[in-house]
Amino acid sequence: GYPLVLIMGFTASMDWWDRELIDALADKYTVLMFDNRGAGRTGTPDEGNFSIEMFADDTAALMDALSIHRAHVFGFSMGGIIAQALTLRHPEKVNKLVLGGTFCGGKETVMAEPEVSKKLMDASGGIEGSFSRTLELMFPPEFIEANPDFSENFKKRYMAAPVSPLNSRRQLIASMKLGTYPMLPEIKSPALVATGAEDILIPPKNSRILAERIPGAELVEY
Repeated sequence: GYPLVLIMGFTASMDWWDRELIDALADKYTVLMFDNRGAGRTGTPDEGNFSIEMFADDTAALMDALSIHRAHVFGFSMGGIIAQALTLRHPEKVNKLVLGGTFCGGKETVMAEPEVSKKLMDASGGIEGSFSRTLELMFPPEFIEANPDFSENFKKRYMAAPVSPLNSRRQLIASMKLGTYPMLPEIKSPALVATGAEDILIPPKNSRILAERIPGAELVEY
């Protein structure tokens, strides 16, 4: 089917995508998943900084290498701001754009509550501590309690290719630097913006900002 490029979020590898989602998408589309620079199984030099523009150009270069000239693009979390940058920097490559649980960056970003941000940046407890905090930030406690099998499966996917502390910091800094707000009206691709109404990590107000700024965008809160 038509190509669909999936761009993952902060510290995440492609193992984080739910298998059920990927199988459903692959029934209709040719699905491209990959690990961002320095995440999962994609290496990068220890020197230098990351930027969202760099991640966007990496995505465009991978598409070129696979002879994918144009695709639908779905970016989740940090992957969403990468998808915005990809659409702005390489508009010819993006057909339809889907932005999930993401933000525009810069001073217009609606930040999480301080205790949530503190938990996100906490590096204590090694990989086990990082996983526990990620689970608590991404899923409501009642869901975690009611779905122990899901939590155990997600832990296996999380542990399959964890990001290094250095690359985690470099990703975080990159996410904080770019602001797409002034450029969002330039996006010509049909856009769907989706958010969880109870998202504590990236408050849903961020998605409302995106939907208001991108011409003709549709907003779904679930």
